[in-house]
This record gives sequence, C-alpha cells and structure tokens, in this order.
Amino acid sequence: MTRYFSQIEACIDQVIAHVGPHIVLGIPLGIGKPNPFVNALYRRVKAHPAYSLRIITALSLEKPKGHSELENRFVGPFVERVFGDYPDLDYVMDRRAGQLPPNVEVLEFFLKTGDYLDNPDAQQNYLYSNYTHVARDMMLQNVNVLAQEVAVEGSGDTLMLSLSSNPDVTLDVMDMLAAEPSRQVLTVAVINHKLPFMPNEARIHPDRFEFVVDDPAGTHDLFAPPNMKVSLQDYAIGLYASSLVKDGGTLQIGIGSLGDAIAHSLILRDQQNDSYCRIVQQLYDGKPQQGIELGRFEQGLYGCSEMFVNGFMKLIDAGIVRRQVFDDVDLQRLINQGKLSQTVSPATLAVLRDEGIIQNQLTERDVAWLKHFGIFNDQTSWHDGSLSVPIGRLSGNLAHPANFDKICQYCLGSQLKQGIFMHGGFFLGPRDFYQRLRDLDADTLGHIGMSRISFINRIFGHEELVGAQRRDARFINTTMLVTLLGAASSDSLESGQVVSGVGGQYNFVAMAHLLPDARSILMLRASRTRHGKLMSNIVWNYGQTTIPRHLRDIVITEYGLADLRGQSDSECIKRLLAVADSRFQAPLLAQAKKNGKIAHDYEIPESQQHNLPDTLESRLRPWRQQGLLPDFPFGTDFTDDELVIVKALRKLKAATENPLELVGTVVKSLFGEGDVPEKYLERMGLEEVDSLKLRLIRRLFVGNLG
Repeated sequence: MTRYFSQIEACIDQVIAHVGPHIVLGIPLGIGKPNPFVNALYRRVKAHPAYSLRIITALSLEKPKGHSELENRFVGPFVERVFGDYPDLDYVMDRRAGQLPPNVEVLEFFLKTGDYLDNPDAQQNYLYSNYTHVARDMMLQNVNVLAQEVAVEGSGDTLMLSLSSNPDVTLDVMDMLAAEPSRQVLTVAVINHKLPFMPNEARIHPDRFEFVVDDPAGTHDLFAPPNMKVSLQDYAIGLYASSLVKDGGTLQIGIGSLGDAIAHSLILRDQQNDSYCRIVQQLYDGKPQQGIELGRFEQGLYGCSEMFVNGFMKLIDAGIVRRQVFDDVDLQRLINQGKLSQTVSPATLAVLRDEGIIQNQLTERDVAWLKHFGIFNDQTSWHDGSLSVPIGRLSGNLAHPANFDKICQYCLGSQLKQGIFMHGGFFLGPRDFYQRLRDLDADTLGHIGMSRISFINRIFGHEELVGAQRRDARFINTTMLVTLLGAASSDSLESGQVVSGVGGQYNFVAMAHLLPDARSILMLRASRTRHGKLMSNIVWNYGQTTIPRHLRDIVITEYGLADLRGQSDSECIKRLLAVADSRFQAPLLAQAKKNGKIAHDYEIPESQQHNLPDTLESRLRPWRQQGLLPDFPFGTDFTDDELVIVKALRKLKAATENPLELVGTVVKSLFGEGDVPEKYLERMGLEEVDSLKLRLIRRLFVGNLG
C-alpha cells in the first residue's frame, strides 16, 4: 500500500522508522535526484552521530561558481537568472569543503568532469563501474532506500507518475527487486511539478513506490547547463563525424559543444546540402573518401543514446530523427526489409499472414497484437471467437477472400502505433530543452522512449531486437587521449585520479563491434594547452585505459578521421599520425620507430604535415563568416553583453596561467582604463569602486575587454 506525504520531513521520519538509522541511499545521476529530500535526510543524519548514511549516485550537480572575485561578480547574476531556485545538494558542498561528517559516505560512479581531481574523498570513494552494472552494484552495496524525483499527471484515482529524466537505473533496480522479493528496499518518489512528464516506459503507477511525497518544497527549477560556444575546432570534428552517419541508421551522441557541432552539421547536411558538401569536401582537401555519407536524410535517423540531449531535440524538430523502431523483432525485420511501411493497408495484413506472424484464422492473441501496433483500429475487439466491429461480428478467417476484404474494410487502422524514434536513459540540457519537452504535442512525445540503461547500453538479452532496430549504428563518444596503437583514455589520469567516469562508453564501443554494421567513433581534439604548455592528445602510451586497443575503430580529430578497424599496428600508427597535430608528429613517429612498431624508413607524407590551427582556421573561417557555423547553433542563455564579458574573463584567466603574460596585463592596467561602455561595469558591479583592490580588479577587467 502506497503512503502519501505532504511534507518531506514527515516522510524522513517514516524512512528512518522503516529501515532504521543506518541508511544506504540509491539516487539517480543528474537531475533525477530529489534534492530537497536528500538534503533533509542528510541534515537529519548529520545531526545524529549514531545514524549513518551511504549515498550511491553519480553526477551530483551544483550551480556554477566563480574561482575569483571577478568571476563571482559575473556568475552570481547569471546563475540567479538561469538556475532559478534549483537547490544545491548539501553533501556536495560539504564534500568540496572537506567537511563530510564521519557518519556519511558518498560513492559516485561518474563525477562532474575534472571537478574532483584534488578531492581525496571523491577520489577514494569513486565506484568504477560500467553504467549497465550500476543497478547490480547498488544492490551489492546493500541499498535499502531508493529515492527518485518524479513528474506527475492527473490526480486522485487518475494519478500517474513519470520517472521522466531518469528511468535509467531505477527500472533496472525495480526489476531486481521483483526477482528477489526477500530484499527489503524502500522506494520513495518525490514529486517535482516542473519536471517534464515522459510517457512509455517512464510512465509508472504510484503503487510502484511505497512512499510518494508531494511537498511544495520538492518542486524547483531543474539544473540547466547553458549551451557552450562551438569552436571551429569542434565544428571540424563534428563535420567529420556527421559525414559517417548513414541515412536510415542509428545515432548516439553526447552533451557539450562537440555534440552540438555534430547535431548542427547533420541539420546543415539535410537542410543546406550544397553548402554542407562544399564544407566537407574542403575539410577533406578535395580528396575522395570511401564510405563518406553526404546525402540528405530521406529515411531519417533513429536516436538511441544513454543521454537524450538538446542536440537530439533539435534533430527531432528538424525532422531528421524520425525513423521509428518497434518492440517486436518480426515487425521490425519486415520493416527493415521494406515489406511493411508505417502506413497500414490491406497489404500489411497480407504480409503478416504470409510471413506467419499472424494465423490464417485469427486468434485472440493475434487481435491483441494487431491492435497494439495500430494495424487494427480501436473499434475492433475479440469476442467469443470472432471479431466485434461497429456493424456487428466478423469471422477471423483471413484465408477467405471476401472475409479478408471485410476485415480490411472495418478493422484496419491507418498508421502503425508504438513506434519510437528516440530512446534515452536520462536527459540533461538547457532551459529551453526542458520547456520544449513540456510543450511537445502528445504524438511527438509518444515517440520518445525514456528507458532502462540495460536496454539502451547493451544488447544481451534482446540481441535479435536490438540488431534489427539499431541498423547502421554510429556510436559517437568523446575521449581525452588516444595512443598510437589505438587504446583510449576517457575517464582517468595516469596517476589513477578520476576525471569523470567510464559511464556507458565501453558499452557502446563493445556494442559497435557486436552489431554487424555498427561503428564506434571516438572524438578528441588533437592537442590541448595546460598551464601554458601545449600538449598532444595523441600519445605513444598512457597508464590508464578506458577502451583497449583491440576495440579500436574510428578516431576523429579536427584534422581528419582515422579508420583503425581491422588494421595492423603499423597501419594504425600511420593513420593516427595523419590526424595528429603536426607539431607532435615527428616525436611520436620517433617513439614508434624506437619501439619497433613501424618501419625505420617510414616518413609522414608531406600532405599530412600541415595539421595546424592556422590551416583549419583558413578552411572554416569563411563558412563561419557566412553564418553557416555559428558560435551558438542552438542559442544561448548568455546575453550579448555577457558574451563580451565572458571573452574578457577568458583572456584574463589565460593570462593567469602564464606568469609573464599576467605581469604584462597588470602593468598595462595601471596606465588607465580607456573608454569602456558603462553597461559592462554595471553588469559586473564595478561602476563605483572605493578600495585599492576593487580599483585593480576593475582595471584588469577593463584592460581585457578589447
């Protein structure tokens, strides 16, 4: 029997009464956490040393903060406007400050990228796990409370809940609990009325939870990271990746500027195909490439990604992500073969009969199946061995021509139903993404299937169905480093310090090698600057591996793509050198020769020795000037004035990483401010300053506005 609470604190009382003072709390990653509930429980345990709390989760999000007084002056008003009343998690702030109480542990399987490198507690309590193993690992950690933020629809007897952004792990845990009824895990749903209500598998009856909380304190704005600027470097990578996506295929991408670059490139390919082809051909330097896809999307794509991001929403709105898949292997197979289409006709019924999917003499099961997929209309039902339709009764005999015609006349629907063109495990994005989900019409929303991660991130247990649905899959992920032999490091430093997490990357890479026509695509920028020093992201060797070299496939940098599948080690080295930053090609080649992995007389072709930022700039800058490669293809939460200020803050931050440059900046600022629009000073609260420190901060800011 589900118990309902109107106050979070009253629910906390009953949680402790139900499971005792030692709580192991499982909560979703990202925005599916019921933050007010978690904070109340954390405070309760913190105040009682005899209690204990272990939290198992991932991606504990917090509102952005500046790293200096100047940055805080910018970030404060922006956060207030964009993040609204989103409540930070108390355990996150205490852990950052090194002040977690001794009776609280936090175990995360994915960290906010780069944020916890110097945090001993986060590093020591990192749970290294594939996303598909998280539900299992929660159970191994003896979770006894599972709490989730949910959306709501209806009221009273019609009340329904939705797991909304996070059915990913919750559905898997619930399956495990159903299979092991002796395990006592208290399930708690906390309603957030601002959370989009997602249908299909995410739609869940309240009785699946033991406690349901509808406290006004549980409703708050969602964490909404703004779109980031897409650089020309990002666009180059995104354009290369987009040229590998096959019409009628399957797509997985991630969040951030690279994901936006891919999505925008695909839209460009479909809507401005001539311009797209010219840009891509220029990137490829006019050389013909085998296996490159440049055509428009006549069939459309199916999205299948652990993360449903804003880029996918833009692809849906553009009519590119529209290829529907169905939860039946026979139906999906016939669609793939072109024997069935979305439109229902007498031929649909004939094909299903001839293929043995339904019987010549329809059964009750056949009729239910036909109605489920919209092949029969809602006015048709099975009754006492025959078909009941508005005009009366019909025989279910499909072999009799006249009866077949009558069935077609009175029973057929118009379009297949239950089709999904976007499967996702969780979602996260900017404010307009959430609003778009809230505003979607019921039909479009019905084609989006938020689902369990065990379905999305792996094929085991449903191999035939997944193989039929995920045809021509392109699983596109980001990595930090790639070795010349094709291994990739995406989550940890050589020291063992965790940057983020493996998440589902390994799952998708392995899946690409299991599905016959799928490819794994790993993207990375060819180089990076750290503490003022330029470094290559293609290296000879590295002490941490996320993707082993035997799973190497396609690697993309801003200088091209390297197809490594089925290639020898020496050929792999040649292809990766061809897309490496040219400033590092010679030493990388020398290391390969020193270790005997490439012929001593091999030389990098002259045509591959121009992988430099200026070369890339010259190729893509004209297209940016024409507006085809905009800084923010999907808009931004920053105002025009804030974008100017962000540029100034970035210049100043870059100077702080270079002592000589910083000295020059400081000296320059001492010789006057020059003319600067007052609006920038007002936005930063620096229009009137009355201390030496603030005067210097103001001058440093103004000095970088140019």
